[in-house]
Amino acid sequence: MRKFHLPEAAVHQLFLGTTAETGVKTTHQAKGPSTMSLLQGAKVLQTLEETLRKSLPASLKVYGTVFHIRQRNPFKLMALVDKWPDFNTVVVRPQEQNMVDDLDHYTNTYQIFSKDIQNCQKFLGSPEVINWKQHLQIQSSHPSLNEVIENLAATKSFKVKQTQCILYVKSETAKKLAPFLMDTQTLSPSGGKPKPINKEVFKISSLDATHATLVNKFWSFGGNERSQKFIERCIQTFPNTCLLGPEGTLVSWILMDQTGEMRMAGTVPQYRVHGLISYVIYSQFQTMHKLGFPIYSHTDKKNEAMQKMAQNLHYIPIAGGWNQWNCVPLGTKL
Repeated sequence: MRKFHLPEAAVHQLFLGTTAETGVKTTHQAKGPSTMSLLQGAKVLQTLEETLRKSLPASLKVYGTVFHIRQRNPFKLMALVDKWPDFNTVVVRPQEQNMVDDLDHYTNTYQIFSKDIQNCQKFLGSPEVINWKQHLQIQSSHPSLNEVIENLAATKSFKVKQTQCILYVKSETAKKLAPFLMDTQTLSPSGGKPKPINKEVFKISSLDATHATLVNKFWSFGGNERSQKFIERCIQTFPNTCLLGPEGTLVSWILMDQTGEMRMAGTVPQYRVHGLISYVIYSQFQTMHKLGFPIYSHTDKKNEAMQKMAQNLHYIPIAGGWNQWNCVPLGTKL
């Protein structure tokens, strides 16, 4: 597994008016919101993370992303707020120079948390906050954000498709960050551990870039050239876990994305129903838990097998769920 270090995140210099002591850059705009602040530097990002923690589980997706920005920020993400320190809305997005492909919604992804959904539309409508001329994705634990995005679609001329899934957080993460989430939970008697596997047949390992083609084939959000490049980047950047079969070929895997979410888990058809994916996910959890990372993931609402597995491994469903909006300028296809 790759070792992660904790240097201060390097952030692109976008705004004038830097306050070096605070690590906050504020700009005043003629259009859009009156102010917008870019947060940078270890101290101010730690403050943001601590504040987001108080709003869990609604802030989980943004909290997880900010946590990973503070580690090494390999995807060169940045955090914008409508004001600081008493912000209402946070948007985490790539730095502008890394969003060079207008059609690459895997890279052009925004995570959003707002304490005031009813009044965040003006901030989100600013082109300095979100580039609505690109193909993009928005992710949030706020299903009510759908109305805001639909309103923006009408004014910004883009099509939008919402996907809703079940959002899970590992019980150990819940106990550490938001103990109240455990109050009504009845955990599976399995102890949160998977059944053992035949270690003479299957070898625990890490993915490499050559595995991206197979992962892409089975990823429900993938199956194209841009998704494969995104998967390759995730494999090369973040800790991941897989099982190799008798001939050394990839049979089961899980990797994480730039938000720290455990995603793209899968097993090739001939090795399913043998508990391999449970073993892989648990192994990945152990690695991430030792690093102190928050552990969370999502599952399709129709995937009952993965929901049962999540329950057995002590993953807790979160109110609000996992929401993603694919936004495409009019004249192009979703």
